[in-house]
Amino acid sequence: MQLTFLGTGSAMPTGQRMQTGLLVEDGDSRLLVDCGSGVLHTLARTDVGYEGVDTVLLSHHHLDHVSDLLALLKARWLAGEETLTVVGPAGTDALVTDLLGVHDYLQGRVDVTLREVDVGSVGVAGFDVTAIETEHSMPGLAYRFGGDDGDLVFSADTEAFGGMGAFADGASVLVHDCSFPDEVDVSNHPTPTQLGASLAGVDVDDLYLTHLYPHTNGEHDAMTASIHEAGFDGEVHIARDGLGVEL
Repeated sequence: MQLTFLGTGSAMPTGQRMQTGLLVEDGDSRLLVDCGSGVLHTLARTDVGYEGVDTVLLSHHHLDHVSDLLALLKARWLAGEETLTVVGPAGTDALVTDLLGVHDYLQGRVDVTLREVDVGSVGVAGFDVTAIETEHSMPGLAYRFGGDDGDLVFSADTEAFGGMGAFADGASVLVHDCSFPDEVDVSNHPTPTQLGASLAGVDVDDLYLTHLYPHTNGEHDAMTASIHEAGFDGEVHIARDGLGVEL
């Protein structure tokens, strides 16, 4: 399985990080996870390109995770690709239908399939996927992708909580929201110390921090140290746009 970070930023653009998006590949299976602003551009820089991904899996419906959906649909149409499947939590059908209602000239251009999923085991675009609920200001799902060479877990946007640690236990790679340094008083996202404490004793080889607000600039070493000091024993990495990870 291969992971490519397409966007590792937040709802506050910096010019260096696009909003949330991941490309997951396993053999011939390819999946775009979230589709925030700028993700279409970084996807176009990959060998897969937007022509090569016909399924998007959404974690939740905040704008910084969905704002490139229509741009992706139009780009695929212009490239001669006639299908797009959008999978996500409850409300995904209404979200995409309403977006297409605003831009009705895209209706009928591409055969759009909409599918809503809940917690538990689901199959998406050839991937074995398991979902749990997140703890955020909007209902959402975190996902675990099973692979022959190890499992990948994506937390999406969430506070740190023990259930995520249990969900990720045994995974090769955990991609987790770590939006702010410890000095910021925040809800709906974890600080490094909160994240490290929630992962104490959890068996994860590599933790990648993402959804990074501008407040984290210059704080990466301190954030990594706080996570380790709070109890996480695995490797900690700061994700960046374009970074590829082989599981």
